Amino acid sequence: MLTDLLADIRELVECESPSADLAAVARSADVVARLGERHLGVPPERIVLDGRTHLRWRLGAGPSRVLLVGHHDTVWPLGSLETHPCTVEDGVLRGPGCFDMKAGVAMMFHAVAALEDVDGVTLLVTGDEELGSPSSRGLIEDEARLAEAALVLEASADGGALKSERKGVSLYDVRVVGRAAHAGLEPELGVNATVELAHQALLVAGLGNEALGTTVTPTAARAGTTTNTVPAEGSFSVDVRVRSLAEQQRVDDAMRSLRPVLPGARIELTGGPNRPPLEAAASVGLLERARALAVRLGRAEPLAAAVGGASDGNFTAGVGTPTLDGLGAVGGGAHADDEHVLVEELAGRTALLGALVADLLAQPTNRLLTTGAGRP
Repeated sequence: MLTDLLADIRELVECESPSADLAAVARSADVVARLGERHLGVPPERIVLDGRTHLRWRLGAGPSRVLLVGHHDTVWPLGSLETHPCTVEDGVLRGPGCFDMKAGVAMMFHAVAALEDVDGVTLLVTGDEELGSPSSRGLIEDEARLAEAALVLEASADGGALKSERKGVSLYDVRVVGRAAHAGLEPELGVNATVELAHQALLVAGLGNEALGTTVTPTAARAGTTTNTVPAEGSFSVDVRVRSLAEQQRVDDAMRSLRPVLPGARIELTGGPNRPPLEAAASVGLLERARALAVRLGRAEPLAAAVGGASDGNFTAGVGTPTLDGLGAVGGGAHADDEHVLVEELAGRTALLGALVADLLAQPTNRLLTTGAGRP
């Protein structure tokens, strides 16, 4: 099994798929479709949205009960294999996108292929997750609404921990309109957009709440045109990360309440919530199942981690579907030069995934999974 799994991961990694390159993502979708059909015995539905190719397998004749979610796009540009070839040495697999998350896609196929009964399993592999899932969000949410549980094959947290919480994300752009004037002759006639931006950036940064895990971070900024002109316009971007919907709403309300400090300045706000948080309550039942099953398989109970990064698991949890994330590969270095997967963990993690899917399918339909009562 491990030899075949490694070969499949290599095949996926060696088909580069930067999210912004539609042709590359389409080529990658062909590879994913071929591998999936080889293991599952049926071809996927190809769903092209805004030029991006997503793949869906609905297995069996019954309604969807367990949704497995992954993505085949990466952040790595074409040509990355020349400097970061796919290798397996000393128990470590390397290559662009191997950890985030092509290993998880291969694990998904192997885990489901090993099941005796797949009726009610849906697999969804999207092609724009690294961009924030602009075209696939609706598809993900629709599939999640049909399912009783969503299992996300993103890579694990440190040490193989499952991701039981993910922060929600909001993204904004704050634009200030002022009035130009000559900076040397009559600056008093201008309305300085840079100064107004400074006021607003400080106000926005103050919206964070360390105790609640809320971060509100002004990021990229620009203002002005020439060094001797009072800036008439400028803007800065804002990255918000929250653990709860209540905090996401609080920050959104505050952002929409921003008012200019300088007389004559005007503020224009765009953006808003991008992904809802994956809160702990959405994962607790599935996490306890996974831990109990790990013990049955002779493995250590996986730890749980709350992480700041977002995934498509935010969307599945956001529509009310119990969700467990981080079920994919163990390793590290996502998006970085040292991206890698620990080979010795692949078989065990794949077996755990398969056991979890089988256990969920064996339970009565619509069994509550959001509390610890779901422990098998």
